[in-house]
Amino acid sequence: MSKSVSRQPEVRSFPADGLIPNNPALPMLIWRGVLPELALDGPHDVIRHLQLNAWTGAWINGIYPFQHYHARAHEVLAITSSSAEVMFGGPGGLKTTVATGDVVVLPAGTGHCRLDEAANFSVVGAYPAGQEDWDLKRDRPQDFALAEAEIPTVPLPKTDPLFGTDGPLVDLWPRP
Repeated sequence: MSKSVSRQPEVRSFPADGLIPNNPALPMLIWRGVLPELALDGPHDVIRHLQLNAWTGAWINGIYPFQHYHARAHEVLAITSSSAEVMFGGPGGLKTTVATGDVVVLPAGTGHCRLDEAANFSVVGAYPAGQEDWDLKRDRPQDFALAEAEIPTVPLPKTDPLFGTDGPLVDLWPRP
């Protein structure tokens, strides 16, 4: 792998807001333009690469256009086509554009919502092995209360979805 591949992601943390819990212990990670640098071209290449790094249960679709989060699973979103404006961390979080080649790792509880998308927007999503039975929670008080108990019990992934056992996620998401 050449030195031009940025192994260090953007690191973002978000506080709970009463409806979106976010993750009190783990930050969201964003790699910009990393897929072509890793010679990953298209959704099926991305899925194979994620599987090799023990991120499974892959799907190809988009990002829901409403505030939601997963309290029982961490999630990786690899943008394989086009671009979208996404709100991460709930309504008071980070509004940013994700585009072809970007990869976002969301720790359990992190809110996300697609605000707008360009034509042909496509995402590969996956979860650490053993977390394929993900849940979908909305910005509702009853979901928030349940999620606060679930999030701390979600096991940390053994590997970084892009760089494997020695990837930055392993260091940025500290082990107990």
